[in-house]
Amino acid sequence: MRGLADLRAIVTGAGGGIGRALVKRLGEEGAVVACFDRTPELAAEAAALAGPRARGYAADIADYAQVERAVAACEAELGPIDALVNNAGWDRVGLFLDSRPAEWDRLIDVNLKGPLNLHRAVLPGMLARKRGRVVTIASDAGRVGSSGEAVYSACKGGVIAFTKTAARELAAAGITLNCVCPGPTDTPLLQSFAGEGEQGQRILEGLKRAIPMRRLGRPDDLPGLVAFLISDDAAYITGQTVSVSGGLTMAG
Repeated sequence: MRGLADLRAIVTGAGGGIGRALVKRLGEEGAVVACFDRTPELAAEAAALAGPRARGYAADIADYAQVERAVAACEAELGPIDALVNNAGWDRVGLFLDSRPAEWDRLIDVNLKGPLNLHRAVLPGMLARKRGRVVTIASDAGRVGSSGEAVYSACKGGVIAFTKTAARELAAAGITLNCVCPGPTDTPLLQSFAGEGEQGQRILEGLKRAIPMRRLGRPDDLPGLVAFLISDDAAYITGQTVSVSGGLTMAG
């Protein structure tokens, strides 16, 4: 894809299933990848997948001071950031009326405030340079809801709305912002959602039956679209939300 060679990109949650697939693909496209993860070892492992020029940076995205320090260290070492991929997320499944405020706070801190922290740390530099690409991995839960994920869904709906607003505010400056919404994707997070044993298997099989393509998503289903949206081929696309769900969610 045009424009990815030597592009400097931050990917958050780089040590997770989708994160590893993302950094590997961007590295293969010639990008210089800054792999952000809360766990230093996972950040380093992701960087090893993304190529010899990639670097790992430890930061909890829910902590703005940590984000600011990591972005500064990244730009000092790799140069100005051209693209940001907000991928990190966290969920705890359960009925809303069984949940407590402390749990809401953590969900909001990671899934809503986390991306806001990254935007606030990275966008000023993009604005000064009059160029930049941002892709946020949201969720179809933020478009249509998901039982057992009320606060998570609210956060993902929030980042979709934020992306559309920021895309309007920054379009004239040459900065594009878009969302990618996975459907049920076979990651450790989904496995924890379903649970173990026969009951968990029944939940997963039920999800597969609900998906027109009759399979769960895979981490490798996401990187192609993300790479496209941060490439020069997507220069005229902004404020959009695209589902990658095997047809489970079809929004006009």
